[in-house]
Amino acid sequence: MSVYDYDIGVIGAGAAGLTVAAGSAQLGAKTLLVEKDDLLGGDCLHYGCVPSKTLIKSAAVYHLSGRMKEFGLPEVNRPPVDFAKVRERIEQTIARIQHHDSVERFTGLGADVRFGRAHFVDDHKVDVGGTELTAGKWVICTGSSAIIPEVPGLSDIGALTNRTIFSLETLPQSLLVVGAGPIGIEMAQAFARLGTTVTVLQRGPQILPREDADLADDLQRMLEDEGIRFMLDCELLSAGADRHGKNLICRTADGAEQLLVGDQVLVGAGRQVNVRELKLENASVAYGTGGIQVDRRLRTSSRHIFAAGDVIGGYQFTHAAGYEGGIVVTNAVMGIPRKTSYRWMPHCTYSDPELGGIGLSEKEAKRLGIAYEAVQERFSDNDRAQAEAETRGGIKLILDKRGRPLGVRILGFHAGDLLAEWVAALNGRVKLSTIAGSIHAYPTMSEINKRAVGSLFSKKIFSDTVRKVLRMVYRYRG
Repeated sequence: MSVYDYDIGVIGAGAAGLTVAAGSAQLGAKTLLVEKDDLLGGDCLHYGCVPSKTLIKSAAVYHLSGRMKEFGLPEVNRPPVDFAKVRERIEQTIARIQHHDSVERFTGLGADVRFGRAHFVDDHKVDVGGTELTAGKWVICTGSSAIIPEVPGLSDIGALTNRTIFSLETLPQSLLVVGAGPIGIEMAQAFARLGTTVTVLQRGPQILPREDADLADDLQRMLEDEGIRFMLDCELLSAGADRHGKNLICRTADGAEQLLVGDQVLVGAGRQVNVRELKLENASVAYGTGGIQVDRRLRTSSRHIFAAGDVIGGYQFTHAAGYEGGIVVTNAVMGIPRKTSYRWMPHCTYSDPELGGIGLSEKEAKRLGIAYEAVQERFSDNDRAQAEAETRGGIKLILDKRGRPLGVRILGFHAGDLLAEWVAALNGRVKLSTIAGSIHAYPTMSEINKRAVGSLFSKKIFSDTVRKVLRMVYRYRG
């Protein structure tokens, strides 16, 4: 029997890698955690979720200060934003959270932490910055990075990505955003609220293309009301830079070519998996442009090597990576067969209002040929939404022909938080009648969940048939 330096080695210290390392070490496995950057935490902590949500909050507060009159309050003078102070707040937030992802914490749990670039020498041996280390099992959690589209000149103009936008020295007067996915939409709104003139270029006909068109279109109109310009069906042809700024030439929906000039360009046009430096062929690990190939137990083609998080090309969410890390711990460390299930994977775009969902969308139900019914309620009918002046959007339930939930979509204030009830209900197989009969605190935004379900039962309870039966039994006069 071979003797290895470690029972399990983890490459990549993002959400998936940290979950595996913490779980493995606490279960008594001799654990190695390898990270190529100087700090643990991965993209989410340093270049993604944490800095973006911190920026979004600062922008929301500044935007809200311009709405004082709507709340019966005196208007205030709003001086221009000093982005250096916003950046300082972002850095402070990251530093506070870094404590949870510190080397000290993980060594305290029993893991050995090493920094350096890693690549496989063979299926059990990995080179970490010139030092060769072996492990009985390996877990690849190297994440993903922003794609720079192969457009002439784009890679030469210093375009921003999620790794660089949060460290800007000053607030750009104008920003061109390439891509209208979650990153593009969130950053477009945040910078527009801080005072930047923002234009969003989208290759397709819809922002947030994975969402239902009616909800995405509603959100687009709201963002346009805040001054954001959208150019849909827009093909980026070339990029350049001169004394006037950074230039993009695109072909618009009507076939005309147009020159756009901005202080900065942000690229949010998708992600690519980080596998280039790993030399996976040395470990006989199969992969493609879409990511490392894994089975439902997250084993690669080399069964003692696992992969989790963005690098497998599935749901590229931090919460998905954490979930997959738990699956790996169960299989690789505890030896208990456990398979992934993504049926009720929630997601949310943190625009204002937020757009989130779980399960199938109406668009996906149509594509799959599933017979469905869509039930909708608007926040304009919610008392708390009226009090908060947050009446935009609503909820959409997607039900199968037997009235069982296929999915939920919410466009509204703190939609991601409102999804929590559905995460619990759908994973716990809670009946809709239970939700309809549950007492929700009044007045809360969450009442929209109960109201949407209640409208289904109202049609049955207050039907002509029920009225006729009651009239016969109790001789109601009507």
